[in-house]
Amino acid sequence: MSSNPVAETVVSLMPRAKTELTELVAFASVADFDQFPRSESEGAANWVADALRAEGFQDVALLGTPDGTQSVYGFLPGPEGSKTVLLYAHYDVQPPLDEAGWETPPFELTERDGRWYGRGAADCKGGLVMHLLALRALKANGGVPVGVKVVAEGSEEQGTGGLERYAEEHPELLAADAIVIGDSGNFRVGVPTVTTALRGMTLVRVQVDTLEGNLHSGQFGGAAPDALSALIRALDSLRAEDGSTTVDGLVGSSTWEGLQYGETQFRKDAKVLDGVELIGSGTVADRIWARPAVTVLGIDAPPVVGATPSVQAGARALVSLRVPPGVDAVEATKLLQAHLEAHTPWGARVSTEQIGQGQAFRADTTSPAYAAMAEAMSVAYDGAEMQYAGQGGSIPLCNTLASLYPRAEILLIGLSEPEAQIHAVNESVSPDELERLAVAEALFLRNYAAG
Repeated sequence: MSSNPVAETVVSLMPRAKTELTELVAFASVADFDQFPRSESEGAANWVADALRAEGFQDVALLGTPDGTQSVYGFLPGPEGSKTVLLYAHYDVQPPLDEAGWETPPFELTERDGRWYGRGAADCKGGLVMHLLALRALKANGGVPVGVKVVAEGSEEQGTGGLERYAEEHPELLAADAIVIGDSGNFRVGVPTVTTALRGMTLVRVQVDTLEGNLHSGQFGGAAPDALSALIRALDSLRAEDGSTTVDGLVGSSTWEGLQYGETQFRKDAKVLDGVELIGSGTVADRIWARPAVTVLGIDAPPVVGATPSVQAGARALVSLRVPPGVDAVEATKLLQAHLEAHTPWGARVSTEQIGQGQAFRADTTSPAYAAMAEAMSVAYDGAEMQYAGQGGSIPLCNTLASLYPRAEILLIGLSEPEAQIHAVNESVSPDELERLAVAEALFLRNYAAG
Protein backbone atom coordinates (compact mmCIF):
# COMPACT_ATOMS: atom_id res chain seq x y z
CA MET A 1 0.00 0.00 0.00
CA SER A 2 1.26 3.47 -0.88
CA SER A 3 2.61 5.27 2.16
CA ASN A 4 0.43 8.12 3.39
CA PRO A 5 -0.58 9.34 6.85
CA VAL A 6 -4.08 7.83 6.66
CA ALA A 7 -2.70 4.43 5.70
CA GLU A 8 -0.07 4.58 8.42
CA THR A 9 -2.74 5.39 10.99
CA VAL A 10 -4.92 2.48 9.89
CA VAL A 11 -1.94 0.12 10.18
CA SER A 12 -1.32 1.34 13.73
CA LEU A 13 -4.99 0.75 14.59
CA MET A 14 -5.18 -2.85 13.33
CA PRO A 15 -4.42 -4.48 16.71
CA ARG A 16 -7.32 -2.52 18.20
CA ALA A 17 -9.49 -3.56 15.25
CA LYS A 18 -8.74 -7.21 15.93
CA THR A 19 -9.64 -6.80 19.59
CA GLU A 20 -12.93 -5.12 18.71
CA LEU A 21 -13.83 -7.70 16.09
CA THR A 22 -13.08 -10.41 18.65
CA GLU A 23 -15.54 -8.78 21.04
CA LEU A 24 -18.22 -8.42 18.37
CA VAL A 25 -17.87 -11.92 16.97
CA ALA A 26 -18.34 -13.31 20.49
CA PHE A 27 -22.02 -12.30 20.37
CA ALA A 28 -24.17 -15.05 18.80
CA SER A 29 -26.32 -12.31 17.29
CA VAL A 30 -28.54 -14.42 15.05
CA ALA A 31 -31.87 -12.61 14.76
CA ASP A 32 -33.85 -15.84 14.91
CA PHE A 33 -35.01 -15.79 18.49
CA ASP A 34 -36.54 -19.26 18.28
CA GLN A 35 -33.00 -20.59 18.00
CA PHE A 36 -30.74 -17.97 19.62
CA PRO A 37 -31.20 -15.81 22.72
CA ARG A 38 -32.43 -12.30 22.09
CA SER A 39 -29.88 -11.16 24.67
CA GLU A 40 -27.04 -12.00 22.27
CA SER A 41 -28.39 -9.59 19.64
CA GLU A 42 -29.11 -6.97 22.28
CA GLY A 43 -25.55 -7.31 23.55
CA ALA A 44 -24.13 -6.74 20.07
CA ALA A 45 -26.42 -3.73 19.55
CA ASN A 46 -25.26 -2.18 22.80
CA TRP A 47 -21.62 -2.82 21.84
CA VAL A 48 -22.14 -0.88 18.60
CA ALA A 49 -23.95 1.95 20.40
CA ASP A 50 -21.14 2.26 22.95
CA ALA A 51 -18.52 2.31 20.17
CA LEU A 52 -20.34 5.14 18.40
CA ARG A 53 -20.65 7.17 21.60
CA ALA A 54 -16.94 6.71 22.24
CA GLU A 55 -16.22 8.22 18.82
CA GLY A 56 -18.26 11.33 19.59
CA PHE A 57 -21.45 10.40 17.74
CA GLN A 58 -24.58 12.23 18.77
CA ASP A 59 -28.20 11.07 18.92
CA VAL A 60 -27.04 7.45 19.35
CA ALA A 61 -30.15 5.30 19.60
CA LEU A 62 -31.33 1.71 19.53
CA LEU A 63 -34.16 1.79 17.01
CA GLY A 64 -36.95 -0.67 17.74
CA THR A 65 -37.84 -1.85 14.23
CA PRO A 66 -41.21 -3.39 13.26
CA ASP A 67 -39.81 -6.94 13.02
CA GLY A 68 -38.92 -6.95 16.71
CA THR A 69 -35.19 -6.32 16.35
CA GLN A 70 -32.97 -3.30 17.01
CA SER A 71 -30.93 -1.23 14.61
CA VAL A 72 -28.29 1.15 15.95
CA TYR A 73 -28.06 4.76 14.75
CA GLY A 74 -25.69 7.63 15.40
CA PHE A 75 -24.74 10.98 13.84
CA LEU A 76 -21.30 12.62 13.77
CA PRO A 77 -21.66 16.27 12.71
CA GLY A 78 -19.29 17.55 10.05
CA PRO A 79 -17.95 21.02 9.29
CA GLU A 80 -20.48 23.74 8.60
CA GLY A 81 -22.09 23.24 5.21
CA SER A 82 -20.45 19.88 4.58
CA LYS A 83 -22.04 16.91 2.84
CA THR A 84 -23.52 14.00 4.74
CA VAL A 85 -22.55 10.37 4.17
CA LEU A 86 -24.43 7.38 5.56
CA LEU A 87 -22.31 4.33 6.44
CA TYR A 88 -24.22 1.05 6.69
CA ALA A 89 -23.40 -2.38 8.06
CA HIS A 90 -25.28 -5.05 10.03
CA TYR A 91 -24.38 -6.75 13.27
CA ASP A 92 -26.69 -9.76 12.95
CA VAL A 93 -25.21 -12.92 11.48
CA GLN A 94 -26.18 -16.20 9.90
CA PRO A 95 -26.43 -19.25 12.17
CA PRO A 96 -23.16 -21.16 12.41
CA LEU A 97 -24.75 -24.21 10.71
CA ASP A 98 -22.85 -27.38 11.55
CA GLU A 99 -20.59 -26.35 14.42
CA ALA A 100 -18.72 -29.63 14.04
CA GLY A 101 -17.61 -28.42 10.61
CA TRP A 102 -15.83 -25.40 12.07
CA GLU A 103 -12.14 -25.88 12.72
CA THR A 104 -12.38 -23.34 15.55
CA PRO A 105 -15.44 -22.15 17.53
CA PRO A 106 -17.70 -19.99 15.30
CA PHE A 107 -18.17 -17.25 17.90
CA GLU A 108 -14.52 -17.03 18.86
CA LEU A 109 -12.34 -14.97 16.50
CA THR A 110 -9.30 -17.12 15.70
CA GLU A 111 -6.26 -16.26 13.58
CA ARG A 112 -5.12 -19.00 11.23
CA ASP A 113 -2.99 -18.88 8.07
CA GLY A 114 -3.15 -15.10 7.91
CA ARG A 115 -6.95 -14.85 8.19
CA TRP A 116 -9.32 -14.21 11.09
CA TYR A 117 -12.04 -16.85 11.44
CA GLY A 118 -15.44 -16.44 13.06
CA ARG A 119 -19.11 -16.03 12.19
CA GLY A 120 -19.66 -12.45 11.07
CA ALA A 121 -15.95 -11.69 10.69
CA ALA A 122 -16.60 -10.65 7.08
CA ASP A 123 -20.41 -10.52 6.97
CA CYS A 124 -20.81 -8.00 8.39
CA LYS A 125 -19.29 -7.25 11.78
CA GLY A 126 -16.04 -6.66 9.94
CA GLY A 127 -17.89 -3.97 7.99
CA LEU A 128 -18.65 -2.12 11.21
CA VAL A 129 -15.01 -2.28 12.25
CA MET A 130 -14.04 -1.03 8.77
CA HIS A 131 -16.22 2.05 9.26
CA LEU A 132 -14.71 2.72 12.70
CA LEU A 133 -11.17 2.37 11.35
CA ALA A 134 -11.82 4.81 8.52
CA LEU A 135 -13.30 7.44 10.84
CA ARG A 136 -10.50 7.10 13.38
CA ALA A 137 -7.87 7.47 10.67
CA LEU A 138 -9.49 10.70 9.47
CA LYS A 139 -9.85 12.08 13.00
CA ALA A 140 -6.12 11.51 13.51
CA ASN A 141 -5.27 13.29 10.25
CA GLY A 142 -7.13 16.57 10.17
CA GLY A 143 -10.65 15.47 11.06
CA VAL A 144 -13.68 13.97 9.38
CA PRO A 145 -14.59 16.36 6.52
CA VAL A 146 -18.25 15.33 6.17
CA GLY A 147 -21.18 14.69 8.43
CA VAL A 148 -21.46 10.96 9.05
CA LYS A 149 -24.49 8.88 9.88
CA VAL A 150 -23.95 5.26 10.85
CA VAL A 151 -26.70 2.66 10.91
CA ALA A 152 -26.09 -0.94 11.96
CA GLU A 153 -28.99 -3.22 11.12
CA GLY A 154 -30.07 -6.01 13.43
CA SER A 155 -31.93 -8.38 11.10
CA GLU A 156 -30.45 -8.13 7.59
CA GLU A 157 -29.75 -11.85 7.37
CA GLN A 158 -33.36 -12.75 8.22
CA GLY A 159 -34.83 -10.70 5.37
CA THR A 160 -37.68 -9.53 7.60
CA GLY A 161 -37.35 -5.88 6.55
CA GLY A 162 -37.30 -4.23 9.97
CA LEU A 163 -34.97 -1.38 9.07
CA GLU A 164 -36.63 -0.91 5.69
CA ARG A 165 -40.02 -0.35 7.33
CA TYR A 166 -38.49 1.90 10.00
CA ALA A 167 -36.77 4.04 7.36
CA GLU A 168 -40.03 4.40 5.45
CA GLU A 169 -41.76 5.57 8.62
CA HIS A 170 -38.89 7.99 9.51
CA PRO A 171 -37.62 9.12 6.09
CA GLU A 172 -35.55 12.01 7.44
CA LEU A 173 -33.41 9.81 9.68
CA LEU A 174 -31.12 8.22 7.07
CA ALA A 175 -31.15 11.02 4.49
CA ALA A 176 -27.66 11.60 3.06
CA ASP A 177 -25.83 12.84 -0.01
CA ALA A 178 -23.98 9.55 -0.40
CA ILE A 179 -24.49 6.10 1.10
CA VAL A 180 -21.74 3.52 1.55
CA ILE A 181 -23.10 0.02 2.09
CA GLY A 182 -20.30 -1.95 3.77
CA ASP A 183 -21.89 -5.35 3.11
CA SER A 184 -20.46 -6.39 -0.24
CA GLY A 185 -16.96 -7.49 -1.21
CA ASN A 186 -14.08 -7.48 -3.64
CA PHE A 187 -14.17 -9.80 -6.64
CA ARG A 188 -11.22 -11.48 -4.94
CA VAL A 189 -8.52 -10.54 -2.45
CA GLY A 190 -6.46 -7.62 -3.73
CA VAL A 191 -8.89 -6.60 -6.49
CA PRO A 192 -10.64 -3.36 -5.46
CA THR A 193 -14.29 -3.72 -6.40
CA VAL A 194 -17.58 -1.91 -6.09
CA THR A 195 -20.77 -3.90 -6.49
CA THR A 196 -23.09 -2.24 -8.98
CA ALA A 197 -25.94 -4.74 -9.07
CA LEU A 198 -27.67 -6.93 -6.52
CA ARG A 199 -30.25 -9.60 -7.15
CA GLY A 200 -33.50 -9.25 -5.28
CA MET A 201 -35.02 -12.16 -3.45
CA THR A 202 -38.18 -13.75 -2.20
CA LEU A 203 -38.72 -16.49 0.36
CA VAL A 204 -41.74 -18.77 -0.01
CA ARG A 205 -42.84 -21.54 2.33
CA VAL A 206 -44.76 -24.32 0.58
CA GLN A 207 -46.90 -26.89 2.40
CA VAL A 208 -48.19 -30.09 0.74
CA ASP A 209 -50.82 -32.34 2.37
CA THR A 210 -52.32 -35.58 1.05
CA LEU A 211 -53.62 -37.65 3.98
CA GLU A 212 -55.27 -37.17 7.34
CA GLY A 213 -52.29 -38.88 8.94
CA ASN A 214 -49.24 -41.01 8.19
CA LEU A 215 -49.87 -44.56 6.97
CA HIS A 216 -47.92 -47.83 7.05
CA SER A 217 -45.99 -47.96 3.78
CA GLY A 218 -46.37 -51.73 3.52
CA GLN A 219 -50.13 -51.67 3.91
CA PHE A 220 -50.93 -48.52 1.93
CA GLY A 221 -47.81 -47.63 -0.09
CA GLY A 222 -48.25 -47.71 -3.84
CA ALA A 223 -51.73 -46.23 -3.88
CA ALA A 224 -51.80 -43.76 -1.00
CA PRO A 225 -50.38 -40.39 -2.18
CA ASP A 226 -47.13 -39.53 -0.44
CA ALA A 227 -46.95 -35.81 0.44
CA LEU A 228 -43.16 -35.82 0.58
CA SER A 229 -42.91 -37.30 -2.91
CA ALA A 230 -45.44 -34.76 -4.19
CA LEU A 231 -43.37 -31.95 -2.70
CA ILE A 232 -40.18 -33.33 -4.27
CA ARG A 233 -41.88 -33.46 -7.68
CA ALA A 234 -43.00 -29.82 -7.31
CA LEU A 235 -39.54 -28.68 -6.26
CA ASP A 236 -37.89 -30.58 -9.10
CA SER A 237 -40.07 -28.69 -11.58
CA LEU A 238 -38.21 -25.50 -10.65
CA ARG A 239 -35.12 -26.60 -12.61
CA ALA A 240 -34.52 -27.57 -16.23
CA GLU A 241 -32.39 -30.58 -17.17
CA ASP A 242 -29.22 -28.44 -17.14
CA GLY A 243 -30.08 -26.98 -13.76
CA SER A 244 -31.34 -23.62 -15.03
CA THR A 245 -34.11 -22.08 -12.95
CA THR A 246 -37.50 -22.54 -14.60
CA VAL A 247 -40.38 -20.64 -13.01
CA ASP A 248 -43.34 -20.32 -15.34
CA GLY A 249 -43.50 -16.77 -16.72
CA LEU A 250 -40.12 -15.67 -15.34
CA VAL A 251 -37.51 -14.57 -17.89
CA GLY A 252 -34.13 -16.22 -17.39
CA SER A 253 -31.98 -15.22 -20.37
CA SER A 254 -30.41 -11.89 -19.39
CA THR A 255 -26.64 -11.37 -19.76
CA TRP A 256 -23.96 -9.63 -17.69
CA GLU A 257 -21.83 -7.12 -19.59
CA GLY A 258 -19.25 -6.23 -16.92
CA LEU A 259 -16.46 -8.12 -15.17
CA GLN A 260 -16.49 -11.82 -16.09
CA TYR A 261 -15.99 -14.83 -13.82
CA GLY A 262 -14.04 -17.74 -15.34
CA GLU A 263 -15.54 -21.21 -14.83
CA THR A 264 -12.28 -22.68 -13.54
CA GLN A 265 -11.92 -19.96 -10.95
CA PHE A 266 -15.58 -20.23 -9.99
CA ARG A 267 -15.26 -23.99 -9.46
CA LYS A 268 -12.30 -23.33 -7.18
CA ASP A 269 -14.05 -20.54 -5.25
CA ALA A 270 -17.24 -22.58 -4.86
CA LYS A 271 -15.28 -25.74 -4.00
CA VAL A 272 -17.20 -27.81 -6.55
CA LEU A 273 -16.25 -31.47 -6.29
CA ASP A 274 -14.24 -33.04 -9.13
CA GLY A 275 -16.51 -34.43 -11.82
CA VAL A 276 -19.57 -32.45 -10.71
CA GLU A 277 -20.94 -30.12 -13.38
CA LEU A 278 -21.89 -26.49 -12.93
CA ILE A 279 -25.57 -25.87 -13.49
CA GLY A 280 -27.32 -23.44 -15.81
CA SER A 281 -26.36 -21.90 -19.13
CA GLY A 282 -24.56 -18.76 -20.27
CA THR A 283 -21.46 -17.35 -18.61
CA VAL A 284 -20.94 -17.74 -14.88
CA ALA A 285 -21.52 -14.00 -14.49
CA ASP A 286 -24.83 -14.36 -16.35
CA ARG A 287 -25.91 -17.14 -14.03
CA ILE A 288 -25.01 -15.55 -10.69
CA TRP A 289 -25.56 -11.84 -11.36
CA ALA A 290 -28.06 -11.44 -14.21
CA ARG A 291 -30.49 -14.36 -14.02
CA PRO A 292 -32.95 -15.77 -11.50
CA ALA A 293 -31.81 -18.62 -9.26
CA VAL A 294 -33.96 -20.87 -7.11
CA THR A 295 -32.65 -22.69 -4.04
CA VAL A 296 -34.44 -25.08 -1.72
CA LEU A 297 -33.26 -23.87 1.68
CA GLY A 298 -34.88 -26.53 3.81
CA ILE A 299 -37.40 -29.35 3.91
CA ASP A 300 -39.47 -30.47 6.89
CA ALA A 301 -39.47 -34.26 6.59
CA PRO A 302 -38.53 -37.16 8.85
CA PRO A 303 -34.76 -37.44 9.40
CA VAL A 304 -33.07 -40.61 8.23
CA VAL A 305 -32.13 -41.57 11.76
CA GLY A 306 -35.30 -42.80 13.44
CA ALA A 307 -37.38 -42.87 10.25
CA THR A 308 -40.33 -45.27 10.23
CA PRO A 309 -41.88 -47.15 7.25
CA SER A 310 -44.58 -44.57 6.67
CA VAL A 311 -46.31 -42.80 3.82
CA GLN A 312 -46.05 -39.13 4.75
CA ALA A 313 -49.26 -37.18 5.16
CA GLY A 314 -47.63 -33.74 4.93
CA ALA A 315 -44.36 -32.05 4.08
CA ARG A 316 -43.15 -28.51 3.61
CA ALA A 317 -40.17 -26.62 2.24
CA LEU A 318 -38.64 -23.16 2.28
CA VAL A 319 -37.74 -21.93 -1.19
CA SER A 320 -35.55 -18.93 -2.05
CA LEU A 321 -35.73 -17.21 -5.42
CA ARG A 322 -33.09 -14.63 -6.38
CA VAL A 323 -34.11 -12.23 -9.14
CA PRO A 324 -31.89 -9.85 -11.15
CA PRO A 325 -32.31 -6.09 -11.60
CA GLY A 326 -35.22 -5.39 -13.88
CA VAL A 327 -37.41 -8.11 -12.35
CA ASP A 328 -39.99 -7.04 -9.78
CA ALA A 329 -39.67 -9.21 -6.67
CA VAL A 330 -43.39 -8.91 -5.93
CA GLU A 331 -44.29 -10.25 -9.36
CA ALA A 332 -41.63 -12.96 -9.07
CA THR A 333 -43.16 -14.07 -5.77
CA LYS A 334 -46.55 -14.46 -7.41
CA LEU A 335 -45.04 -16.43 -10.29
CA LEU A 336 -43.17 -18.74 -7.91
CA GLN A 337 -46.28 -19.39 -5.85
CA ALA A 338 -48.37 -20.05 -8.96
CA HIS A 339 -45.71 -22.39 -10.36
CA LEU A 340 -45.52 -24.48 -7.19
CA GLU A 341 -49.29 -24.74 -7.00
CA ALA A 342 -49.56 -25.72 -10.66
CA HIS A 343 -46.79 -28.33 -10.53
CA THR A 344 -47.79 -30.15 -7.36
CA PRO A 345 -49.06 -33.55 -8.60
CA TRP A 346 -51.95 -35.88 -7.80
CA GLY A 347 -54.35 -33.18 -6.71
CA ALA A 348 -52.42 -32.80 -3.46
CA ARG A 349 -53.45 -29.86 -1.34
CA VAL A 350 -50.81 -27.17 -1.58
CA SER A 351 -50.48 -23.79 0.11
CA THR A 352 -47.76 -21.18 -0.21
CA GLU A 353 -46.78 -18.29 2.03
CA GLN A 354 -44.41 -15.45 1.21
CA ILE A 355 -42.27 -14.80 4.31
CA GLY A 356 -39.48 -12.52 3.06
CA GLN A 357 -38.85 -10.30 0.06
CA GLY A 358 -36.51 -7.65 -1.28
CA GLN A 359 -36.10 -5.84 -4.59
CA ALA A 360 -33.04 -6.01 -6.82
CA PHE A 361 -30.71 -3.01 -7.09
CA ARG A 362 -28.64 -1.37 -9.82
CA ALA A 363 -26.31 1.54 -9.04
CA ASP A 364 -25.62 4.68 -11.08
CA THR A 365 -21.89 4.39 -11.71
CA THR A 366 -21.65 7.78 -13.43
CA SER A 367 -22.07 9.74 -10.19
CA PRO A 368 -19.24 11.82 -8.62
CA ALA A 369 -19.09 9.46 -5.65
CA TYR A 370 -17.87 6.65 -7.92
CA ALA A 371 -15.03 8.85 -9.20
CA ALA A 372 -14.11 9.68 -5.59
CA MET A 373 -14.12 5.98 -4.66
CA ALA A 374 -12.11 4.97 -7.73
CA GLU A 375 -9.36 7.43 -6.79
CA ALA A 376 -9.41 6.28 -3.15
CA MET A 377 -9.23 2.59 -4.05
CA SER A 378 -6.37 3.20 -6.46
CA VAL A 379 -4.33 4.67 -3.62
CA ALA A 380 -5.31 1.97 -1.14
CA TYR A 381 -4.51 -0.81 -3.64
CA ASP A 382 -1.23 0.54 -5.01
CA GLY A 383 -2.56 1.86 -8.30
CA ALA A 384 -4.97 -1.00 -9.11
CA GLU A 385 -8.03 0.07 -11.08
CA MET A 386 -11.42 -0.22 -9.37
CA GLN A 387 -13.58 -2.97 -10.89
CA TYR A 388 -17.37 -3.17 -11.25
CA ALA A 389 -19.05 -6.45 -10.39
CA GLY A 390 -22.46 -7.83 -9.58
CA GLN A 391 -23.44 -9.82 -6.53
CA GLY A 392 -25.86 -12.69 -6.44
CA GLY A 393 -26.94 -11.90 -2.90
CA SER A 394 -29.55 -9.40 -1.82
CA ILE A 395 -29.48 -6.32 0.38
CA PRO A 396 -33.14 -5.26 0.34
CA LEU A 397 -32.40 -2.00 2.14
CA CYS A 398 -30.57 -0.68 -0.94
CA ASN A 399 -33.77 -0.25 -2.94
CA THR A 400 -35.57 1.27 0.01
CA LEU A 401 -32.81 3.87 0.38
CA ALA A 402 -32.75 4.51 -3.36
CA SER A 403 -36.51 5.12 -3.31
CA LEU A 404 -36.44 7.33 -0.23
CA TYR A 405 -33.41 9.36 -1.35
CA PRO A 406 -33.36 9.35 -5.17
CA ARG A 407 -30.55 11.93 -5.29
CA ALA A 408 -28.26 9.99 -2.98
CA GLU A 409 -25.28 8.22 -4.52
CA ILE A 410 -25.07 4.60 -3.33
CA LEU A 411 -21.86 2.57 -3.30
CA LEU A 412 -21.39 -1.02 -2.16
CA ILE A 413 -18.05 -2.21 -0.84
CA GLY A 414 -17.01 -4.70 1.80
CA LEU A 415 -15.07 -7.69 3.02
CA SER A 416 -17.01 -10.65 1.59
CA GLU A 417 -14.59 -11.85 -1.12
CA PRO A 418 -14.76 -15.56 -2.16
CA GLU A 419 -12.25 -16.83 0.40
CA ALA A 420 -14.39 -15.36 3.18
CA GLN A 421 -16.95 -18.18 2.77
CA ILE A 422 -19.76 -16.07 4.20
CA HIS A 423 -22.87 -18.01 5.31
CA ALA A 424 -20.77 -21.21 5.32
CA VAL A 425 -18.70 -22.91 7.98
CA ASN A 426 -15.27 -21.40 8.67
CA GLU A 427 -16.20 -17.87 7.62
CA SER A 428 -13.18 -15.59 7.76
CA VAL A 429 -11.90 -12.15 6.90
CA SER A 430 -8.60 -11.07 5.43
CA PRO A 431 -7.02 -8.47 7.75
CA ASP A 432 -5.19 -7.08 4.71
CA GLU A 433 -8.54 -6.42 3.02
CA LEU A 434 -9.91 -4.85 6.20
CA GLU A 435 -6.88 -2.56 6.33
CA ARG A 436 -6.99 -1.55 2.65
CA LEU A 437 -10.72 -1.00 2.54
CA ALA A 438 -10.62 1.13 5.69
CA VAL A 439 -7.97 3.28 3.99
CA ALA A 440 -10.09 3.43 0.82
CA GLU A 441 -13.19 4.48 2.76
CA ALA A 442 -11.30 7.18 4.65
CA LEU A 443 -9.80 8.58 1.44
CA PHE A 444 -13.20 8.36 -0.26
CA LEU A 445 -14.77 10.52 2.46
CA ARG A 446 -11.98 13.06 2.02
CA ASN A 447 -12.26 13.00 -1.80
CA TYR A 448 -16.04 13.24 -1.70
CA ALA A 449 -15.94 16.22 0.64
CA ALA A 450 -13.59 18.04 -1.73
CA GLY A 451 -15.54 17.19 -4.88
